[in-house]
Amino acid sequence: QMRVEESGGGTVPPGGSLTLSCVASGFNISSFAMGWYRQGPEKECELVAGILRAGRSIKYDDSVKGRFTISRDDAKNTIYLQMNSLKPEDTAVYYCNYDRNYMGSCNDYGYWARGTQVTVSS
Repeated sequence: QMRVEESGGGTVPPGGSLTLSCVASGFNISSFAMGWYRQGPEKECELVAGILRAGRSIKYDDSVKGRFTISRDDAKNTIYLQMNSLKPEDTAVYYCNYDRNYMGSCNDYGYWARGTQVTVSS
Protein backbone atom coordinates (compact mmCIF):
# COMPACT_ATOMS: atom_id res chain seq x y z
CA GLN A 1 0.00 0.00 0.00
CA MET A 2 1.11 3.53 -0.74
CA ARG A 3 1.36 5.41 2.53
CA VAL A 4 2.97 8.49 4.04
CA GLU A 5 3.68 9.40 7.63
CA GLU A 6 4.23 12.94 8.85
CA SER A 7 6.24 13.95 11.92
CA GLY A 8 8.02 16.89 13.48
CA GLY A 9 5.15 19.03 14.65
CA GLY A 10 5.00 20.71 18.03
CA THR A 11 4.30 23.93 19.88
CA VAL A 12 6.56 26.91 19.30
CA PRO A 13 6.35 30.63 20.09
CA PRO A 14 5.82 33.19 17.31
CA GLY A 15 9.04 33.60 15.36
CA GLY A 16 10.10 30.04 16.06
CA SER A 17 11.06 27.28 13.66
CA LEU A 18 10.13 23.68 13.01
CA THR A 19 11.08 21.09 10.42
CA LEU A 20 8.45 18.61 9.33
CA SER A 21 9.25 15.25 7.75
CA CYS A 22 7.13 12.97 5.61
CA VAL A 23 8.31 9.40 5.02
CA ALA A 24 6.71 7.41 2.21
CA SER A 25 6.29 3.64 2.06
CA GLY A 26 4.98 1.33 -0.62
CA PHE A 27 6.21 3.55 -3.45
CA ASN A 28 9.24 5.52 -4.60
CA ILE A 29 8.69 9.25 -4.31
CA SER A 30 11.15 9.83 -7.16
CA SER A 31 8.27 9.11 -9.55
CA PHE A 32 5.87 11.53 -7.87
CA ALA A 33 5.28 15.17 -7.19
CA MET A 34 5.00 15.72 -3.43
CA GLY A 35 3.36 18.39 -1.38
CA TRP A 36 2.50 19.74 2.05
CA TYR A 37 -1.04 20.73 2.96
CA ARG A 38 -2.53 22.17 6.11
CA GLN A 39 -5.89 22.64 7.76
CA GLY A 40 -6.18 25.16 10.54
CA PRO A 41 -8.99 25.56 13.05
CA GLU A 42 -12.17 26.57 11.22
CA LYS A 43 -10.20 26.96 8.00
CA GLU A 44 -10.30 25.12 4.71
CA CYS A 45 -7.55 22.73 3.71
CA GLU A 46 -4.89 24.44 1.58
CA LEU A 47 -1.77 23.52 -0.36
CA VAL A 48 1.23 25.05 1.40
CA ALA A 49 4.06 23.90 -0.86
CA GLY A 50 4.59 21.50 -3.73
CA ILE A 51 7.68 20.08 -5.38
CA LEU A 52 7.81 18.24 -8.69
CA ARG A 53 9.89 15.15 -9.44
CA ALA A 54 13.60 15.79 -9.13
CA GLY A 55 12.79 19.21 -7.67
CA ARG A 56 12.28 20.64 -11.14
CA SER A 57 9.72 23.12 -9.87
CA ILE A 58 8.67 24.35 -6.45
CA LYS A 59 5.63 26.42 -5.58
CA TYR A 60 4.51 28.02 -2.34
CA ASP A 61 1.31 29.55 -1.11
CA ASP A 62 1.77 33.33 -0.88
CA SER A 63 1.24 33.19 2.88
CA VAL A 64 4.44 31.17 3.43
CA LYS A 65 6.76 32.47 0.71
CA GLY A 66 10.14 33.46 2.13
CA ARG A 67 9.46 31.61 5.39
CA PHE A 68 8.92 27.95 4.43
CA THR A 69 11.16 25.70 2.34
CA ILE A 70 10.10 22.38 0.86
CA SER A 71 12.73 19.82 -0.07
CA ARG A 72 12.94 16.17 -1.01
CA ASP A 73 15.47 13.39 -0.49
CA ASP A 74 14.51 10.65 -2.91
CA ALA A 75 17.19 8.33 -1.54
CA LYS A 76 15.46 8.46 1.86
CA ASN A 77 11.96 8.47 0.34
CA THR A 78 11.29 11.55 2.44
CA ILE A 79 10.22 15.14 1.98
CA TYR A 80 10.69 18.00 4.41
CA LEU A 81 9.15 21.35 5.24
CA GLN A 82 11.45 23.80 6.96
CA MET A 83 9.30 26.44 8.63
CA ASN A 84 10.85 29.65 9.93
CA SER A 85 9.39 32.86 11.36
CA LEU A 86 6.27 30.99 12.37
CA LYS A 87 3.11 32.98 13.00
CA PRO A 88 -0.01 32.11 15.01
CA GLU A 89 -1.92 31.81 11.74
CA ASP A 90 0.37 28.92 10.74
CA THR A 91 -1.29 26.84 13.45
CA ALA A 92 -2.77 23.79 11.72
CA VAL A 93 -2.51 20.09 11.15
CA TYR A 94 0.04 19.58 8.39
CA TYR A 95 -0.29 16.72 5.92
CA CYS A 96 1.77 15.49 3.01
CA ASN A 97 0.52 13.83 -0.13
CA TYR A 98 1.66 12.69 -3.57
CA ASP A 99 0.57 12.92 -7.19
CA ARG A 100 1.74 11.49 -10.51
CA ASN A 101 1.73 14.93 -12.11
CA TYR A 102 1.43 18.02 -9.93
CA MET A 103 -0.14 18.73 -6.56
CA GLY A 104 -3.82 19.64 -6.74
CA SER A 105 -6.37 20.89 -4.29
CA CYS A 106 -7.26 18.95 -1.16
CA ASN A 107 -10.48 17.68 -2.71
CA ASP A 108 -8.47 15.85 -5.38
CA TYR A 109 -7.26 13.22 -2.90
CA GLY A 110 -9.07 10.46 -1.11
CA TYR A 111 -6.08 9.35 0.96
CA TRP A 112 -4.76 11.37 3.87
CA ALA A 113 -2.47 10.22 6.65
CA ARG A 114 -2.77 11.37 10.28
CA GLY A 115 -0.81 14.58 9.83
CA THR A 116 1.25 16.40 12.42
CA GLN A 117 0.00 19.24 14.61
CA VAL A 118 1.81 22.59 14.53
CA THR A 119 0.80 25.14 17.14
CA VAL A 120 2.28 28.63 17.21
CA SER A 121 1.50 30.33 20.46
CA SER A 122 3.15 32.42 23.13
